[in-house]
Amino acid sequence: MIYTESLMAPNKRRTGGRTTPKGTQPHHRLHETHRLDHADPKSMHGNTVAEASSRYTPPIARQVRVSPPWVPVLMFVLLGLGALVILFYYLGLVPGGRSNWYLFGGLACVLGGLFTATKYH
Repeated sequence: MIYTESLMAPNKRRTGGRTTPKGTQPHHRLHETHRLDHADPKSMHGNTVAEASSRYTPPIARQVRVSPPWVPVLMFVLLGLGALVILFYYLGLVPGGRSNWYLFGGLACVLGGLFTATKYH
């Protein structure tokens, strides 16, 4: 006679364990900002109003940075040159035979164009 209970996989569901974050206690007192204190005039809906910071924060610059006109030109030249070098490599139109240096050079030009595009304002 075969017992089906012995053939079944054991229950892997764990019971019990930690329910609060590690390092805390279940009945620990609340943080100061979560306490609703009606006697404190600075307390509003349980949140203590923050004091003004004594640190100086400089104002945001009003002028907008503008890139020189050669930046987008350089970006498009590098992107186009890199794409053409890679295209000519695969078409077999590069001088000196197929060398991996053409692919590296084309990839470097494309990456240089992408880098220049991130500096354009």
